[in-house]
Amino acid sequence: MTAVQGSSVDVPTDDGTADAYLAHPADGNPHPAVLLYMDVFGLRPQLRNMADRLAGAGYTVLVPNVFYRHGRAPVVELPEFIDPQARPEIFQRLAPIMRALTPDLVRRDAGAYLRWLADSPAAADGPVALTGYCMGAALALRTAGTHPDRVAAAAGFHGANLATEEPQSPHLVAGDITAELYFGHADQDASMPPEQQERLTAALAAAGVRHHCEVYGGAPHGYTQADTAAYDPEATERHWEALLDLLKRTF
Repeated sequence: MTAVQGSSVDVPTDDGTADAYLAHPADGNPHPAVLLYMDVFGLRPQLRNMADRLAGAGYTVLVPNVFYRHGRAPVVELPEFIDPQARPEIFQRLAPIMRALTPDLVRRDAGAYLRWLADSPAAADGPVALTGYCMGAALALRTAGTHPDRVAAAAGFHGANLATEEPQSPHLVAGDITAELYFGHADQDASMPPEQQERLTAALAAAGVRHHCEVYGGAPHGYTQADTAAYDPEATERHWEALLDLLKRTF
């Protein structure tokens, strides 16, 4: 792993300014860019640590606070260890903020994040990769479909509601995707049940999208997040292997 430089940055958007975290190798050179989409608990030390690990593998990583319209991170005060069962009020406060991030806003913000990376001296020229967690997996899927000319690869881990029967379900962008996709579903995840997994896979296959979807047996929703009760170390390391393999193939 190489030495990493991390800093807080501001990303101008059509609706204001998104605070974000940028991590990259500390060698002064541009590196392939990865846009990391947060889970519902938002931009916090855990996601900065994940960005640093990716940067240490040779990438420039941007982690925007996608809830910036509601304030700078942390939008909701969080404990060091997040247990939604013990502290249900945390998710109760975040749920309406998450619902307010409509598909139209996601598409608009994605353009701003990608423009910022294109202008960043830390990011190499060319397409970017995406990775998303929980709600971030849906953001990655939508971004891949909205900006196919800018996205070479996209991954989603313990994604929620990726292929519902709603008219704006994320999987409906499949026909516009040119990137290679990877999804690591959580086995114990009511927000992404087998019927949604099958619907997502069928949509990607029908659209001719290069993809690989796996179910992580025994893993709960949120398995990559070490500061939560859902953390699963074995599933997390499997996720790192899959993500880095995808990036190596596409960059």
